[in-house]
Amino acid sequence: MGIFDKAENKAQDLAGQAKEKIGEATDNKDLQAEGVADQGEAGLKDVGEKIKDVASDVGDKIKDVFKKD
Repeated sequence: MGIFDKAENKAQDLAGQAKEKIGEATDNKDLQAEGVADQGEAGLKDVGEKIKDVASDVGDKIKDVFKKD
């Protein structure tokens, strides 16, 4: 996962946390729900990036195995 992807996902997560807290403080259920959704989306993006990293690592290892033969 690239450093920019990590930073973007973290920023989205932090913004979601802020929205959630502001929504709680102002009793704005819509803003609170939007914050929770933003956090969930950021988490899913992190998982997707990690899956890409693992798939790339596996692909590299498979290539290494076939290079040796």
